[in-house]
Amino acid sequence: MRALLSPISALLLSVAILIMGNGLQSTLLPVRASFEEFDPTEIGLQGSSYFLGFVVGCILGGRMIQRVGHIRTFAALASVASTVVLIHAMVIEPFTWAVLRAITGFCFAGLYLVIESWLNERAGNENRGMVMGLYTMINLGVIVIGQMMLTLADPSRFPLFALASILVSLAAVPVALTASPPPAPLAEARLRPIKLYRISPVGVVGVMMAGLASGAFWALGPAYVVAMGADTRQVAIFMSIAVFGGALVQWPIGRLSDRLDRRIVVIGACLVGAAAAIGLVMGVGETGLAMALLAALFGAAAFPLYAICAAHAFDYSASSEFVESSSGLLLANGMGAVAGPLLASILMRVFGPSGLFMATAMAHLVLAAFVAWRITRRAAIPAELRSDFDLAATAQTMVAPQEGAAPAGAR
Repeated sequence: MRALLSPISALLLSVAILIMGNGLQSTLLPVRASFEEFDPTEIGLQGSSYFLGFVVGCILGGRMIQRVGHIRTFAALASVASTVVLIHAMVIEPFTWAVLRAITGFCFAGLYLVIESWLNERAGNENRGMVMGLYTMINLGVIVIGQMMLTLADPSRFPLFALASILVSLAAVPVALTASPPPAPLAEARLRPIKLYRISPVGVVGVMMAGLASGAFWALGPAYVVAMGADTRQVAIFMSIAVFGGALVQWPIGRLSDRLDRRIVVIGACLVGAAAAIGLVMGVGETGLAMALLAALFGAAAFPLYAICAAHAFDYSASSEFVESSSGLLLANGMGAVAGPLLASILMRVFGPSGLFMATAMAHLVLAAFVAWRITRRAAIPAELRSDFDLAATAQTMVAPQEGAAPAGAR
């Protein structure tokens, strides 16, 4: 174990600090926007801008790494991302924040490309699952810690912005000082989404709808809780419970999809996610144990969807097409994540806070109906021919599959 972790210990430390800072700002900004009485549409636009920047960063980030290398790319993007956090506190204006969120999304896409390509090169086929599983568990755990940091100070003041900026800045230190050699340059991969859809309609539509639901939740979940009259502590707890619910079931639901037709598992998760969302719609204005349970149930159903749908797509992809498939799925997921906050913000403007979970329920029900139709069009692939579920694919709302290495779920 020591021989395995020693070459990547500095990188994992950087991951923990970086994602902790991102977890803090991902909750802090919608809360502060609500305090500043930004319109729900403006908050939704900021969420969409983040994911739009993220998609662009995933497309262009590989070129940056090829040009200047992994360590320099990581240091430069961490510096920019840290600076952007502080500008939010200095210029409180909706359109400016949307632009800043796009820059943040671009930076974090590049940072995750560095992290995951590095980890994949250091891991072999015999231990990649262990390495990426550890990485994902660190990811999910520190997101919760970052969100709970919201309770350390008043979101309407400067200290929390400074703390998020400090964390992102410090993340560059272990990578910059590591003696471990960086990985080889990333390989290019073509994007052919139409071909990918023909190979796996459920995979493409599934990751898109998963992006729509999770993108809306990340962008507007804190605003939903604030609109219910909750305080900062309750916002942090609500978001953390949803993430914890997702983390708790990632592995068992993935393994279940290895044994059953993955499409059946997708339908089940969609129906549970829609039921939880409808419960949250009906429970607007209420707090307490019921709300916490619904949040956990929503996270448990919504967050594994990307991984299961991606694994289904890889089941039908040739090994030579894994990188191309990963890039196409990321693009589809990003498109959904861009649209999700905009749709949810429009519904929130019309129906109030409940509009957020109306949007997620719609996404899950549409996906369930589409998958049910596809079951009538194609027989299930035999279990022995499927790709194994990989825990590393489960954190797509905060971590992007990297270009240039075998994507999660395809090993």
